[in-house]
Amino acid sequence: MTGWDPAAEHAYHAFFERHHAELARLAYLLTGETDVADDLAADALLEVWRHWARVQAADSPAAYARGVLANLCRNRLRRLGRERRGWRALWNENAHIARGADVPAVVDVRSALRLLPYRRRACVVLRYAFDLSEKETAQALGISVGTVKSQTSRGAAQLAALLRGVQGDEDAWLVTAGEER
Repeated sequence: MTGWDPAAEHAYHAFFERHHAELARLAYLLTGETDVADDLAADALLEVWRHWARVQAADSPAAYARGVLANLCRNRLRRLGRERRGWRALWNENAHIARGADVPAVVDVRSALRLLPYRRRACVVLRYAFDLSEKETAQALGISVGTVKSQTSRGAAQLAALLRGVQGDEDAWLVTAGEER
């Protein structure tokens, strides 16, 4: 924004107060990291402020903010994945990774959510934890309604299997997780 507009600042402050806690919860559910959820929510709200005129003009400013947050979470998860792959290559740990150790150890929904691919996790969290419609979820993630339907269905089925403690071939889970790259 350019210039100081007290009305815009007041409207943004009200938006911030109304949506900060929701965005922090969403960030936690998408990343599984309590220590970074508030930071990601704050970063998302900073981006919302930078584009406040555009956000106010949007059909759903809250959906716009959730979309910004989802992108920030996705970028963080990608960066962490690249870092992990770099460390593995550096230390050549691939031969020492225990297969199948995590699937039987899943004891709660948060642990199971961390095992879902990002897009499935985002769809499941927005649809079930935040009770958004398919259309609202699609807008927040920048994907089609059909993709929301399929990813929510697949994510819910995978989450249910993980919570039941279904043990399958570990490599099958890895292939499933890699579908959306």
